[in-house]
Amino acid sequence: MTFEQGVSFTILAMALVLFAWGKWRYDIVAALALLAVAVTGLVETSEIFSGFGHPAVITVAAVLVISHTLRRAGVVDLIASGIAPFTEGTFAHIASLSLVVAISSAFMNNVGAIAIMLPVALASCTERGRSPAIILMPLAFGSILGGLMTMIGTPPNIIIATYRAELVNPVTGLASEPFGMFDFSPVGVPVAIIGLLFVARIGWRLIPKERHGAKSTEDLFKISYYITEVRVPEGSKLIGVAMEKAEEMTGEDVLITGITRREGRMRRPVPWELVREGDLLLLRADPKDLKPIVDDHGLELVGSAEDAAAHLQPVNTKLIEAVVTPDSNLEGRSSHYLRWRSGFSLDLLGVAREGEPLDQRIKRTELRAGDVLLLQASEEEGENALGELGLLPLPERGLALGEPRRVLVPLGIFAFAIALSAFGYLPIAVAFVGVILAYVILGILPLRELYTKIDWPIIVLLGSMIPVGRALEATGGTALIADGILGLTGTMPPWAILTLVMIVTMTLSDLINNAATALVMAPIAVAIAAGLGVSFDPFLMAVAIGASCAFLTPIGHQSNTLVMGPGGYHFGDYWRMGLPLEIAIVVVSVPLILWIWPM
Repeated sequence: MTFEQGVSFTILAMALVLFAWGKWRYDIVAALALLAVAVTGLVETSEIFSGFGHPAVITVAAVLVISHTLRRAGVVDLIASGIAPFTEGTFAHIASLSLVVAISSAFMNNVGAIAIMLPVALASCTERGRSPAIILMPLAFGSILGGLMTMIGTPPNIIIATYRAELVNPVTGLASEPFGMFDFSPVGVPVAIIGLLFVARIGWRLIPKERHGAKSTEDLFKISYYITEVRVPEGSKLIGVAMEKAEEMTGEDVLITGITRREGRMRRPVPWELVREGDLLLLRADPKDLKPIVDDHGLELVGSAEDAAAHLQPVNTKLIEAVVTPDSNLEGRSSHYLRWRSGFSLDLLGVAREGEPLDQRIKRTELRAGDVLLLQASEEEGENALGELGLLPLPERGLALGEPRRVLVPLGIFAFAIALSAFGYLPIAVAFVGVILAYVILGILPLRELYTKIDWPIIVLLGSMIPVGRALEATGGTALIADGILGLTGTMPPWAILTLVMIVTMTLSDLINNAATALVMAPIAVAIAAGLGVSFDPFLMAVAIGASCAFLTPIGHQSNTLVMGPGGYHFGDYWRMGLPLEIAIVVVSVPLILWIWPM
């Protein structure tokens, strides 16, 4: 091993450890790895940021924008509106929802697809009287399986497709073509079908039975537990004090959520508004904190907690249940931060985690991805703040079907671009940039939303890790790893080594980001194929399948994290359905790969 190889291995190993640890978000870890290869001279100065111009990065960013536009136009909602008649039986319920999200995920970002289907699924659970735990994990797995079917279905497929274009065909000696849009379909579609049948017929039964009684979002929060109505009598210490200062005086675990004056209508208080004698205040406070607050500040309790809860929603506000998404900037933050970042348009009333309301003090609770939040929101500003903070609203809602023209036009443009790419007229990245320009020019996509819907952490991850991967290749590190694997496998046949590559890739993807897994494993797989003297295509396909199959943990894929709170799942629940699913995928996909992409 050379010195340069040792350095590149050390940087990659530390990056993988930090990815798995999760202390810092994956984009920060990737940027640190990029800085390390730049400082150590493993990458030329002119090539340090070359990854950000890579076709895979451009394609992923374009897919995210197009996905948002199609969701905005109501494409998935239109499909979902026809589901209701097919949800009577458990099998049909799971199969119909999972099929819709899988088909949607084949052509748009899979997290975006499940984000729009999650409220639909919860509403159908309420209507049919089924536990969300039975439906939501199969729904998340369906979104992941759907991504296997096309090149744009998931970032690993895009990475593998574009990486192939950088390779030289060992037979012809010429540069290889990138994988096309539907080159993944002959393997991905059968695997997705088998996976969907498994989760709908068998998989949901493997979820622990104690989760089958998980509460619906309507039952998670007992409003009367959090809300109390008090009167400000003559002589109270709060008279003449600004609302913001009054909250400081009453303690960090009290929030003034509403105020009633002589007009008799409850409304949201303004932070600088002064408390007056006779005001009725609506307080969010834990019961154990209430008596000291009332006694110390000369307040009077008014009616019962249930009476106060009936007046919870002041004028121009509403209650919203929302889940913290994996990329939300609220992760690790408190309710104070949420209120400040929302411009005081959102008040946190309750938090549920793993299907149960937290009984600890809300202001001291650090929010996590998957938490379900009970929020009091200003109707307009509050709803806008949800998206900016990375919160996905969960209440039942009507489907925004929109006008047929608004659905058909963006779909037609998108289909035309796919056809141009499939028939080789334009590279997929160029075709998709054209789609976005058409959406903007035709007014389908507002200019203000052009950049806000791009998942920038993923873009930074890809742009940073591509040069890191190239450094490992340039130093001969990938060849060294491949030689080591071939030495350990001895006389194993090539199909067995292919299976091993897929399993290793799956294992990594359960612990670190799937795009990072594909970037690390693709060059290693190609080097193994070269060592065996066989085609690299089946090995690239094995990496593509394995990198997208993160079914064992809630942290392996964002779709898994997103359903954890609403489904009431625990960390250890996923492997029960995920492990047999991954085994089935290996058993089905390896023969298919060898048939479609022979060695």
